Amino acid sequence: MNAARSGGSGAGVSARVVALLTLAAFINYVDRGNLAIAGPLIRDQFALSNAQLGLLLSAFFWSYAPGQLPAGWVAERFDARRVLAAGLIVWSLATALTGLASGFTMLLVLRVMLGLGESVMYPASFKILACEAVEVERGRTNGCMAAGQQSGPAVGTLACGLLMAWFGWRMVFLAAGCASLLWLWPWLRTPRPTVRAPAQAAPDGPPTRALLRSRELWGSCLGNLGYAYAFYLVLSWLPVYLVKTHGLTLAQMAPLGAGIFALSAVTAVLTGWASDRWLKVGASSNRVRKTALLSGMLGLAACLSACAFARPLGALAAMAGCGLCLGVLLPAIWASAQTLAGPGAAARWWGVQNFFANLGGISAPVITGVVVDRTGSFGSAFLIAAALALLGVFAFGVLVRRIEPVDWHTMDSGRLVPVLTRES
Repeated sequence: MNAARSGGSGAGVSARVVALLTLAAFINYVDRGNLAIAGPLIRDQFALSNAQLGLLLSAFFWSYAPGQLPAGWVAERFDARRVLAAGLIVWSLATALTGLASGFTMLLVLRVMLGLGESVMYPASFKILACEAVEVERGRTNGCMAAGQQSGPAVGTLACGLLMAWFGWRMVFLAAGCASLLWLWPWLRTPRPTVRAPAQAAPDGPPTRALLRSRELWGSCLGNLGYAYAFYLVLSWLPVYLVKTHGLTLAQMAPLGAGIFALSAVTAVLTGWASDRWLKVGASSNRVRKTALLSGMLGLAACLSACAFARPLGALAAMAGCGLCLGVLLPAIWASAQTLAGPGAAARWWGVQNFFANLGGISAPVITGVVVDRTGSFGSAFLIAAALALLGVFAFGVLVRRIEPVDWHTMDSGRLVPVLTRES
């Protein structure tokens, strides 16, 4: 596969860029996940209901989800590296200020600010990777980033959970926000690629109207929604689920919750590496990515269904299965978007896809909180997530015809129409 078809410059993405993007994804999810970890403490301190706590957990997505659309546009028209740095400054300050919150309203405002800052993370990162990484690197690079994302909740649940038990939640938010800013120094000193990709030299991507006519884009959006709803249910409610449903203390919950996300992180690295190896021996991107997507979504639906009925030990095993399936899915979802869109459209494509996916982030915490308040258990909430995962199987298996680069310049009856190129 040549560089033009892969969408990279031919030289490949540098290890330093991959490492720093992985670290940024880690920081991103530590900062956004801290409120869920502190949820039992904050709920008691401010006398919040489950519905109010769910509202706080979802408020992040009120700005994060719609922010994906302008973030994709900005990342394609300005320096994506500096756009990412600016976003990190905003979300770090929001994290630190949360430690000074005086009540529900201030927490709500700061969660919206956090979402605004974090909205640039993935459109900017995908622009960078689409321009600099070649196809046979996408599994490794996205697997590393996915591991960083999943390690955020793992380390956050363990370290922040224990630190909150010892020092209180306010000190942890202050320290996490200030520490996040340290990432800026190595990032701003990272060398630029010596060979510029075509999409870096000129904004020659497709018009947005052509992008929005792509069946593959809308299939990817629907499939990602199925993944995201399940992921954010687990991310937002896992601490409360383990503490309130299965009677664990905060200190007991921390290592178990961390282990689930750690399993997901390790799985992401291994499946990302395996997918690159499979591509190098001749498999098509379509076969490699769809195998991961369909098996991961089916496994996720099965494990979520098990969580609805299992007793404590079985529930922990089912949650571990969820972590494994999430680790299989995430690198494949990200790599598929970069492959389909190409360097000229990756940021906008992901902005649209992540906007719709994060409707799950908005709805999952609230719906789960309401369902738990009304039924007294998490069973129905897990079954809703399982149904959406099955919808994701249909989306990735049927609506997305083939995972191959879209030829944005193919003309049909004088109208620009996205057409998939054949790799094999």
